[in-house]
Amino acid sequence: MKYAIPAWDLPSVPVAGSDLAFPVRHIYCVGRNYAEHAKEMGGDAAKEPPFFFTKPADAIVPVVPPSVADVHYPLATRNYHHEIELVVAIGARGSVVAPERAEALIFGYAVGLDMTRRDLQHAMREIKRPWDIGKSFAEAAPIGPIHRVAEVGHPKRGRIALEVNGAIRQQGDLADMIWDVPHMLHFLAQYYELLPGDLVFTGTPAGVGAVVAGDELVGRIESLGELRIRIVAPQGP
Repeated sequence: MKYAIPAWDLPSVPVAGSDLAFPVRHIYCVGRNYAEHAKEMGGDAAKEPPFFFTKPADAIVPVVPPSVADVHYPLATRNYHHEIELVVAIGARGSVVAPERAEALIFGYAVGLDMTRRDLQHAMREIKRPWDIGKSFAEAAPIGPIHRVAEVGHPKRGRIALEVNGAIRQQGDLADMIWDVPHMLHFLAQYYELLPGDLVFTGTPAGVGAVVAGDELVGRIESLGELRIRIVAPQGP
């Protein structure tokens, strides 16, 4: 017996300024890519090569400004955290890519949130087990529209910030990344063939913290606009 996923069930992200949609294949995330965040998480990323984890495609929650998207508080956690991030959308195939050629793979950029069940992540880390359970779950990756390279270039600096209920929680500059986007893609492409439809979340500045149902989050990156979400009660059985 053959099975197929209907095309309308595949997650996609709107492309800014158009009627196009970017179908999502795979989501990669880099950990501890801002020095101050690495410190608050108990590490020193400046001494380490970048490391990656993944999220499922159903983590995507597309958000089109000025709309506010509802994101459900997830199951099994009491410490649900926000992480504002620059997201890279891959538009060309590539593996074992040199840093100076990596930008040729990029379709565009977006504002994203890496939502995290921090208590579950820490519990797995303490017993030296994979902490996918803290990162990989439905609605764990809200994302704004993808802005094409032809329109915004390759952002290398610019303010990145997150507000919760109108108060600044996180802020920094894209230039503060330990590993810039070309080198990050170079490392990632040593292990995975990057393909159109892949998204790469590039790490978060310091200031991550917990949110609860009722909180409203606004993430902004200079030249890429903003995304707005509201945390709502967990979905019922």
